[in-house]
Amino acid sequence: MLMLVGIVALHITDIILLLVATIDNAWWITDTTSTDLWGRWELTNSDWHYINPKDSSGEFLQSVQATSVLACVFAILALFVFLAQLFTLPKNQRFTFTGILQLFSCLCIMIAASIYTAELHTGEATGGYGHCYILAWISFVLSALLTVVYLVLRKKSE
Repeated sequence: MLMLVGIVALHITDIILLLVATIDNAWWITDTTSTDLWGRWELTNSDWHYINPKDSSGEFLQSVQATSVLACVFAILALFVFLAQLFTLPKNQRFTFTGILQLFSCLCIMIAASIYTAELHTGEATGGYGHCYILAWISFVLSALLTVVYLVLRKKSE
C-alpha cells in the first residue's frame, strides 16, 4: 500500500512539473526578456510587454508546444488509467497500458526539450535556459523512472 501511495505521489509530482514547464514563462531568459512556449515578454521602461513569438522558428516552436501538451495529456491519462487498473483488472494484466502511456509522455517531453535545445535560441549570444527548461528535463527523468516502475510492477503482479 505504501508503495502505491509513493507511486501516485511521484506521478502527481511529474504531472505538476510538466504543467509548470509547459505553462510558465521561463524557457529562455535574459536580462530584458523572458521566453516560453507561448510568447515572449520584454522589459521596457520597467514594464513587461508581451510579444507574439512569430518568427523563423515558428514550426519548431509549434512542435515543442504540441509535444509538451501531449506529454501533459499522456501523463494525466496514465495516472487515471493506473488508478482504474488497480480496481478493475486482474493482477496479470495490470499496469501495461499505464506504462505505455507514461512512455509516450516521456518521449513527448524528451522530443520537446530536444527540439528546443537544437533549434531555438542557438544563435543568441546572451541569455540562458530558464527553470521551465530544466523542469522539462527533470520531468523526462521522472517519466522514464515511472515507466520502468510500471513495467516492474506488471512483472511483479504476474
